[in-house]
Amino acid sequence: MAMFKSSKTVAFLLVTVFSITIAGCSATVEDYQGESPQLDMASYFNGPLQAWGMFQNRSGKVIKRFEVQMQGSWQGGKGVLDEHFTYADGTTQRRVWKLQKLDQHRYRGTADDVVGEATGVAYGNALFWTYTMALEVDGEVYHVDFDDWMYMIDRDTVINRSVMKKLGFTLGEVTLVFRRLQT
Repeated sequence: MAMFKSSKTVAFLLVTVFSITIAGCSATVEDYQGESPQLDMASYFNGPLQAWGMFQNRSGKVIKRFEVQMQGSWQGGKGVLDEHFTYADGTTQRRVWKLQKLDQHRYRGTADDVVGEATGVAYGNALFWTYTMALEVDGEVYHVDFDDWMYMIDRDTVINRSVMKKLGFTLGEVTLVFRRLQT
């Protein structure tokens, strides 16, 4: 240990090595390639759906609960997902996604409150979306980054977990359960 000048240097090196090791262990969407049922947005988000969700702050406290009524429609490789949110406090919100299937695995999408484009990749039963959303909080608009994972559980159920970040710091998480409605 004589080569290290202080215990702070040793601690810094250990934290750095640990961080690099952990970063290399992150799941990728390709890890789900063999899983079924296969999540295809054009098939799943086509027709009426309902979802229930919540937003938790970074300490895990539930801040908002909501229900979403959705209608999806696809023509060829292009789709529209019309979402109507009703929050537990009675407020409402609407978001209309315009989606495009680019190839077997890749998607992109836009919505009025999405900055630029959302990009998605699907393998097996999983879809990973990344996008930046303009969120209004107390009259101020903040651009927040979303890492959005969707997992198909069965032909009618998808569970969605989104991590919200600003400048690399986690602000909170959104959890949703989608249910495809029978028509």
